Amino acid sequence: MFINAMGYYIPAERVPNEHFLELNGLTSEWIEQRTGIKTRSKAAAEEDAHTMGLKAIEDAISKLPYSVEDVDLIVAASYSPLDTVATLAHVAQREFNMPNAKAVYISSACSSLVNGLEIIEGYFAMGKAKKALLISSEHNTYYSNPSDPKAGHLWGDAAVAFFISKEQCKEGEAEILDIYTRGLGHIGKGPMGVCLKPKEDGITMPDGRDVFMHACKYMIDALEHITSTNNMTVEDLTYIICHQANKRIVANVAHQLKRDESAFLNNIEELGNTGAASTGLVMAQFEDTFKPGDIVGLCVFGGGYSSGGVLVKF
Repeated sequence: MFINAMGYYIPAERVPNEHFLELNGLTSEWIEQRTGIKTRSKAAAEEDAHTMGLKAIEDAISKLPYSVEDVDLIVAASYSPLDTVATLAHVAQREFNMPNAKAVYISSACSSLVNGLEIIEGYFAMGKAKKALLISSEHNTYYSNPSDPKAGHLWGDAAVAFFISKEQCKEGEAEILDIYTRGLGHIGKGPMGVCLKPKEDGITMPDGRDVFMHACKYMIDALEHITSTNNMTVEDLTYIICHQANKRIVANVAHQLKRDESAFLNNIEELGNTGAASTGLVMAQFEDTFKPGDIVGLCVFGGGYSSGGVLVKF
């Protein structure tokens, strides 16, 4: 599979750590020390998961080497949707006139983007699609409770979009070499590690320590699995992009893998935890950094639990 174009959208507003002191008693220093976050992105009052997703698609379309009407599969992947019936996939189909596309919405918490890639891979393998659009738009601040001292200060908003084809469409396109996902609902706190029950409560994280511990372990597991399956080692990766949940998790992964932290690309310091969009968002933001032959490893961990990895060759 090949990435034909990538685009993203990040809201303009940044919420500093100081904002939370009166809300949940956490100091700026405490938040930064334990999460690495200094500010987080926040959607404006007139923005939502749909508007952000559409802007990310617009950004990607500006680089697309074929007509958007050629897309025959749309996958929206997130856990903080505006609407679970009129999904972002269907709204995008209408907005950009993709009449021949299948449109689906999937969620596997912060692993959703990688699971979305694997769904596209499956449609391609079955011969049911040739050109796909993957969108991940997270409106975390719509659901989060900033007064929650366990997780209210973590969340940021953003969207990312990828156009992906089964065959190469133009010279120099990045190739998705492999995708690996794994459900982990049977380990640790599993389905109770991170929760979002819209009618009852916002995004909650009852046991952050359990999430932290398993995220470190299973993002490493995903990277080691996907590299070994492709006759590589983690040392062969030019860059690594972890799910942007906590900068201490990234540092822990780097330490365990014996890789210098300079090999890890991040945006959490400025944007906070942008959920399922985060790994794709970092890759899109750093697109101009990558050189031909670079191999980038993405690894994710989602509440529920779930994990996954992706190998991309530029």
